[in-house]
Amino acid sequence: MNVAITFNVKPESDTFNASLSLNSPESQYQPQASIDTYAEWDSWDTINAVRDALALYSNVELVEADVNSFEKLKALKPDLVFNIAEGFNGISREAQIPAMLDLLGLPYTGSDPLTLAICLDKARTKEILSYYGIPNSRFITINSKEEIEKINFGFPLIVKPVSEGSSKGIFSSSFVKNEEELTIQVDNILNEYKQPALVEEFLPGREFTCAILGNDDEAEVLPIVEIKFEEFPDDFVPLYSYEAKWILDNKENPLDVFECPADISKTLEDEIKKTVLSAYKVLKCKDWSRIDVRLDKNNVPNIIEVNPLPGILPNPEENSCYPKAARTKGYSYQEMLNLVLISAAKRYNIL
Repeated sequence: MNVAITFNVKPESDTFNASLSLNSPESQYQPQASIDTYAEWDSWDTINAVRDALALYSNVELVEADVNSFEKLKALKPDLVFNIAEGFNGISREAQIPAMLDLLGLPYTGSDPLTLAICLDKARTKEILSYYGIPNSRFITINSKEEIEKINFGFPLIVKPVSEGSSKGIFSSSFVKNEEELTIQVDNILNEYKQPALVEEFLPGREFTCAILGNDDEAEVLPIVEIKFEEFPDDFVPLYSYEAKWILDNKENPLDVFECPADISKTLEDEIKKTVLSAYKVLKCKDWSRIDVRLDKNNVPNIIEVNPLPGILPNPEENSCYPKAARTKGYSYQEMLNLVLISAAKRYNIL
């Protein structure tokens, strides 16, 4: 099989496409040059690991997700595209490569443009979950500081950008305990991230993340990962923030707060799996996703985020939860990625 990998590489790479400028006028929700601007993009370590895994069984070409992608893919005509591109410009950025592939009639791994666009917009995701009765925290979208007065649920609250991933825009300061902190944080989101702020009621219970593999009735939840906040340093809030994910937790000093499989009752495990599979299906995710869950004050699992493009750092010493769950299931990194490829190939009747 001839496979193309579509990807975005962090800008320290020599091949970073300077045409994707921070000053581009094309973006409705254009991020500023901040510490977390490229957090969603992959390093060459990850991209090369994905290439090597798929090359065990396929002929592989790399295609950087930039303004030249359309012509490259049109010329290559791969049998299947393994898409890990996060995109850059606009709230639709994760959907742009899949939309391009749809236009070219090329099959690809992962969710379609509509699902990717919806899941990046956390408010739209929560609206759909709420419609289908899938638990998630109370929330409101704030477009200006004047709208703060519309909030009708109590502190503490979580404030985050409405359309970011990889914990972008979520810092310790996102956990707000009073109106002054709320106003400061909303103002920061509106001005630095140039997008609405999502304000959510804080869920005080345990937090889990679930890797899902497959489609329809064959979709399975891999062993559940728990984030053990009691192991955080004393000065950290119980939140898997940008500081926790990218600064406190690194390959030199990995944060030992992840337990897989989670030590939970069979009843809670079944409830979490039922909740995440329901979210996966109503949002029409395909092939794979990682879904984050937190328990409310009554220990009911609530969806806090749906990630149709899960992080897949290859180094077991780094805390990347989808590969961690796959390894616990017994899959190597290479097997995990090829199972995603096979899932997509079956969906397109290629296999």
